[in-house]
Amino acid sequence: MTHLMLVFAAALMLAASGTPVARRLALRLGIIDRPTARKFHQTPIPLLGGVAIYASVIGALLVFEDRFYVAQLAGIALGATAISFFGIWDDRRGLSPLTKLLAQIAASLILIVSGVQVLLPIPQIANRAITVLWVVGITNAFNLLDNMDGLAGGVGAVAATFFLLLAAISGQYLVGSLAAAVLGACLGFLLYNFNPASIFMGDTGSLFLGFLLAAVGIKLRFPANSPVVTWMIPLLVLGVPLFDTTLVVISRLRKGLNPFTTPGKDHVSHRLVRMGWTRREAVMALYLVGGALGSLAIFVSQAGVIEAYAVAAIAVAAGLGGLFRLEQIA
Repeated sequence: MTHLMLVFAAALMLAASGTPVARRLALRLGIIDRPTARKFHQTPIPLLGGVAIYASVIGALLVFEDRFYVAQLAGIALGATAISFFGIWDDRRGLSPLTKLLAQIAASLILIVSGVQVLLPIPQIANRAITVLWVVGITNAFNLLDNMDGLAGGVGAVAATFFLLLAAISGQYLVGSLAAAVLGACLGFLLYNFNPASIFMGDTGSLFLGFLLAAVGIKLRFPANSPVVTWMIPLLVLGVPLFDTTLVVISRLRKGLNPFTTPGKDHVSHRLVRMGWTRREAVMALYLVGGALGSLAIFVSQAGVIEAYAVAAIAVAAGLGGLFRLEQIA
């Protein structure tokens, strides 16, 4: 536990001190998010907050992580670094959706080569295909979720908190260290990104967070329970970005739009604001939903098959009801 606290504290301090440096660097390089009709902010905001998040996580892990896991940790770090590089490139110059997709697939293959992949009682090729689908899906979900001050960073912090608790319960120190580093980096960054934000994480940060949390979800193991139950735990922990992406995809497809290349104010947070909530209230509500889903994930990790699937059924029913209600809000 002391080890995890050191990783968390190091990432927190690095992010808190490094984010202002990233802000100044973004201003100097002209990497700035300028207001448009589809965005809420009214003044130009520096990007590159994701560079501070990346440096904080990697720095904390390099100093405090157990070298016993060097192969898998190196694979995760290498894949995350590749994702961050393309994120910086996208923030600076812009990339086509196809280029970003190919980069995400390549990064997920790095995970598989290093031994980080889904392990379900199904053929190996299917596990690898699910690994790629999961990593690409969660990476893009966080990229889409980064649409309001403090949202992606806060939801990432909530998810990392529950991954950390689940890892501590089952004694998984690599997963715990990764989650602790992400939690510290997100909290340090939120000091500057919570509404009103003075810096955004950009694609550099959202892609990095999505990739890393996807990898943490893959690495999480529950040997005392059955895979028939435990496969749903990462889905619950990362339920907020998955729900948001599902809503956006359904909404845009219904309108005949490309869900991944057509930007718009049609995310959960935007719809809550149109219902009369303030931006802070909308973001905090999604934090609370993430916390509730994380609590359900902890329950499921200790539950039997019947109890776990009862919880899953309730969560799915609530999600479908939420999709129907929010889709009515134009």
